[in-house]
Amino acid sequence: MAGAVARLSRGLTRERELAGARYLDDERLLGAYLLFYWPVSYLQARGVLSELPRRPRSVLDLGSGPGPVAFAALDAGAAEVMAADRSARALAAARALAADAGEPLATREWNPARSRPLAELAPGRRFDVVTMGHVVNELFAGPDADARRAALLEEAAGLLAPGGSVVVLEPALRETSRALLRVRDLLVARGFAVRAPCLFRGACPALLRETDWCHAERPVDAPPVVAQIGKAAGLRKEAVKMSYLVLAPPGEPWAAPPAGRVFRIVSEPLPSKGRLRYMGCGPEGRLGLSLQEKHVADGNRAFESLLRGDVVEVAGGEPRGDGVALGMGSTVRVVAPAGKPVPPGGAR
Repeated sequence: MAGAVARLSRGLTRERELAGARYLDDERLLGAYLLFYWPVSYLQARGVLSELPRRPRSVLDLGSGPGPVAFAALDAGAAEVMAADRSARALAAARALAADAGEPLATREWNPARSRPLAELAPGRRFDVVTMGHVVNELFAGPDADARRAALLEEAAGLLAPGGSVVVLEPALRETSRALLRVRDLLVARGFAVRAPCLFRGACPALLRETDWCHAERPVDAPPVVAQIGKAAGLRKEAVKMSYLVLAPPGEPWAAPPAGRVFRIVSEPLPSKGRLRYMGCGPEGRLGLSLQEKHVADGNRAFESLLRGDVVEVAGGEPRGDGVALGMGSTVRVVAPAGKPVPPGGAR
């Protein structure tokens, strides 16, 4: 199993020769996925679904594989989930898991290469959420890949009920994260609003430099079997990392940001001599936020323990270089912890 997991890791995150291949039709690789990557994908999906403004009732999971995102939706409160994938073997595994768990799960064959309208999967149906977990980066290739991926997400958004969301999960790699951000920009230019993680409404500032990208991270105690196989495969899972995007249906406006000067923390802590720094991205763009150790006080002490993904309100900072320098009189307040919905504008 460890050898098969290592092969999946190389093929999907390093050399990427498995991206787009039918690897879930291989019984050995499917088994490795079920034991190692299934729990990880489940945890990623639970983390993102927890940011939705309302509990989903009906969910369509595109590119479902053996169903980790579908099960995350069920455990998030969905009453109806349809899993769609091109691998009959993976769908059979999803049905077997659902039967063992006593969960309602419908399955459909879906092969995006055949260019059939998504509406044919469930004629006349509208869903609260359409999910795509680690599938968009494996679809399409060539110079028009971004446009084709954006078109697919736009088609998926057409299946949403009012107030619904399209949820996209991708690997937290520079290449795949930046590709998702380019797709995001295409959709934002067409009038789509982003529910999460973005507070900035323009073109993504993380794309300005080739070395930048944006991803989420959630600390987690890996299930014992995941930890054991990961150790044998040379892979550590002390946290789940992913890039993600939650889109509102066409025509729905952007939600007003919380009151005050707010940022989502988009980096790990960046300590330097006598100073702690994070990158934050908010309505005014992507900026560095820093605080010297000698300026730590009761009002800003929360700055010392921020996590990637937290949404914070800062007050009392001064422009400094490419960011904001906080002082002894500055205040820092966590508006929404990582993985929680951002309150609407003006909420306290």
